Order: sequence, then structure tokens, then C-alpha cells
Amino acid sequence: MVLDSATGSELALPSADPRQHWPLHARRLYDKLIAIYGEGDALPTVAASWIARQRSANTQKTYARGFTVFEVYIREHGVHPFAVTFMLADTFRLYLETAPTLIRVKGGAKDELAAAGPPLSDASRVNVLSAASSFYDNTLRLDGLPVAKNPFAAVLRPVIDPDYSATEGLTEQQTALLLTTARDTPLPAKYRPRACALMLLLYGLCLRVDSLLAARVEDLGYDRGHHTLDVRLKGGSRKKKPVPLYVYDALMTHLNGRTSGHLFCTASGKPLDEPAVWRLIRSLAKKSRTPAGHLHPPPRYEAQRHHPRPRPPRRPHRQNPVLGRPPGHPHHPALQPPQRTPRRQPQLRTRRQPRSGARNG
Repeated sequence: MVLDSATGSELALPSADPRQHWPLHARRLYDKLIAIYGEGDALPTVAASWIARQRSANTQKTYARGFTVFEVYIREHGVHPFAVTFMLADTFRLYLETAPTLIRVKGGAKDELAAAGPPLSDASRVNVLSAASSFYDNTLRLDGLPVAKNPFAAVLRPVIDPDYSATEGLTEQQTALLLTTARDTPLPAKYRPRACALMLLLYGLCLRVDSLLAARVEDLGYDRGHHTLDVRLKGGSRKKKPVPLYVYDALMTHLNGRTSGHLFCTASGKPLDEPAVWRLIRSLAKKSRTPAGHLHPPPRYEAQRHHPRPRPPRRPHRQNPVLGRPPGHPHHPALQPPQRTPRRQPQLRTRRQPRSGARNG
């Protein structure tokens, strides 16, 4: 398009496809749907753009997986996703209560799956129904699509207690044994510092695995006398967490002078993924003879939880909202050097009060 014939300048129209900026899970969902519905259907673009709008990669992965389960179900019933009614959406809820999950076939091909697993848990069913409802909420904001309302708006979901967890945690002794095994395990020399630093960061900073794997070396800092790590929490928010000295020392040993990139990478330089972390944890649990299925560290402020006097529930990191955990939080003695014996405090002399009889007589 010519702007001015005198200058002869031209404005180059963008020729790049905007879809190339979509995240990984959005592109994968688009390729899967385009092979089923074709180029003339708007569903692949609408669904992939909805995945791309999610803030975190973990949410993108969970929503894409849940929408795939929903799309396969309604396609088997001969219904397009834009034509789903409340009755079919509620039937899908009942289907999830008994439907077997897909598991890998033992001895089969690499991606061979079979519907032979146990039904989804309550939390997993909530995730699938939330993904489907979020898709229709996003579709209603767009123009020119044959969707009048969200069919999942009135669908009942399993009740989840946010304060309840069926996962059992480790004791302080089991946690210390697991961490010392990570420090002293007979792994190859180049992998031993990474295993030790990874386990200490999970325990010392109380991080989620996805938050830890997304952290970069550039996120390390120093604030108010503390080494800090700026981590991304669930939901996309960020928080600056203090790094204890014994964790920082193990992390510096692992980095070995590296000043950029993810904190934890593979031998080829790619970021470490969650399956590799869980394989490492199960391997360490097996070597330390720790229950492999119960790999959650003990809760912080353990002494206050078992205090003989009942106290109101206390949220951690409330005393120091800037740096998170208050300084001086006790850790297991096996993970840090022993503290010095404090000096003896001088006793203050107080004036002795006379007895009442002596005072009057």
C-alpha cells in the first residue's frame, strides 16, 4: 500500500500467522481439532485461542486435557461443541463418575493408551467440568458464533473441601532422611548437586514443582539481608521468597557459576520437566526407604500444630509479607549447622521489698 507517491514509501502488511505466537498446548490442541473438524470450522481457532488466554502453562495443560475429554464424549454422541445443551452437559457429568481413565499399555507402543484405569477423582472431575465451563464463558464473549448460553452454568460439580487433603505427609525424621539421601546418594557426579539443590529448594521454600521448574537464575536476588528467589505462584502472581543459607549454598554448587537460564536443566540445556522430578523423588524415596507414595514434607510450624492449647489457624508467611517466611524459622538439625550457645545474660539486681510488718514497724 503506497503512502506517498513523492516519497515512494510503502507500508508492509504483516505476513506472519498470529497463531505462531500461541503457547505449546494451544498449538497442540489446534492441530488435533483441525484434523477432525477441518479448516472451515471455527472450533479449532476458538478453542486454541481460549487455551492461549490462560495465564500459566499448568492451567493451559489442564484445560486442554479436560476439553479433549469433553470433546471426545460429545463427538461420540454426534453433537458439535457449539450445539451442546444443558441435558448433554449434565449427562457428561454423570459419565465422568464411572468412566475409566486412559493408561499406558504395558509392553505396547510409545503412545498406546487403553481405557482401563480407575475413574477420575472428585478433584479431577472438577477440573474437567471447570475447563468445559471456561470454554463456553470465553465463547460467549466472541461475536458470530452459534452459542447462546453456557450449558455448564447450572451443572453441579463435586464438593471439594479446600482444607482437606487425602495425601499423607512425611515426618521430620523421614524428611531429613530423604534430603540427606539426596545429598549423599551415589548418583553420577554431575547429577548429585542438582538433586540436592532441587530437594532442598522444594523443602526450604515450600514450592510447587511447576513454580520451581519455571524459576530462572535471573530471579535470584538479595533483599534486606536475605538471598531471595522471585517465584511465580499458582494463578500467575509472583512472590519474593527468602532462600536459607544452606539452600543457597547447595544451589550455588549446582549452578557452578552459571548466570542465566532455568535453575534446573537437563544435560542438553532444556528445562527439566515434572516427570523427571517425580522419578527423582521416587528413586530417592526408594533408596532412603521412605514411603514412595507419601512425599509431601511436614507442615511448617509443626510445634504449633500439636500445641496442647488450641489456637486459631495461622497462615504462614504472615509476619513478613515482603520476604515471606520470618527469619530464624527452625529447620531440622540435620540440614543446617548447629547454632552457637548463647551468652549468659547478666542477672539484673532488683531491690528487695520489705515485709509488711517491717515496713510498718
